[in-house]
Amino acid sequence: MADPTLKAALRGGEFIVAPGIFDMISARMADRMGFAALYATGYGTVASHLGVPDAGIATFTDMVSRMSRFAQGTRTPVIADADTGYGGLLNVRHTVQGYEAGGVTAIQIEDQEVPKKCGHTPGRRVIPAEEMALKIEVAAEARRSDDFLIIARTDARTTLGLDEAIRRGKLYARAGADIIFIESPESEEEMRRIGGEIDAPLLANNVEGGRTPILPAETLKAIGYNVAIFPAIGFLSVARALEGAYAHLRRNGDSHGLETYAFSDMNELMGFPEVWEFDAKWARPERSQAAE
Repeated sequence: MADPTLKAALRGGEFIVAPGIFDMISARMADRMGFAALYATGYGTVASHLGVPDAGIATFTDMVSRMSRFAQGTRTPVIADADTGYGGLLNVRHTVQGYEAGGVTAIQIEDQEVPKKCGHTPGRRVIPAEEMALKIEVAAEARRSDDFLIIARTDARTTLGLDEAIRRGKLYARAGADIIFIESPESEEEMRRIGGEIDAPLLANNVEGGRTPILPAETLKAIGYNVAIFPAIGFLSVARALEGAYAHLRRNGDSHGLETYAFSDMNELMGFPEVWEFDAKWARPERSQAAE
């Protein structure tokens, strides 16, 4: 079931900073940091699971199992990317029910045409706003708990302009979305307009090297935002670390002098102490001793 603490935090005026997770190592690492929410990135999850671009290739079946594992393997509420809802209205209902049953707390659905594309890449096209509003209505009706939050994302800014993106954000809020996500504003001024004109909780997407300026949390809160996600921070950091580590190994033929995460710490992160404790509790005498 959805974790009620995320909705309570938003209602209480807390500004939510959510790091991107993309596999269970990143999920477990972020889970211990004390964040109010984790953001399960579609880009990172598709890249790590399938090794392909975030371009509508992954299916509902691919994603619901991953998103459910993130939610079930952590204690922190999980906000999960669900692309376009993986199809039409019936697909949206099925997606919401699947994600909620898997333990996800908030689901993000966007108004792109199928196949969708990553929000900070070119070539994105959107469906009619009224069609997306119906998807949001279906999503809101399909959830079993009001603690399960619906995030409506519009990608209209890049192709249709900011005015249309703001219009869609207002429409999606009226349709029942709990949080509005205007993707890819291109300046702080645009973000201030969004915060000033949309009377609903707002999400800022912070992608290192992306189209949107990354503003401090204090500034985002002051101009009307409530949530800041950092979807790429995990997989970009890991990619840089792996590039350096593998280059070191190729260059030197060994790992001497390479700074890595401690193997003992990784054992602890993955839960090996519990396995060892279980083994010790249920250890059986040796066969030879049993024969005596």
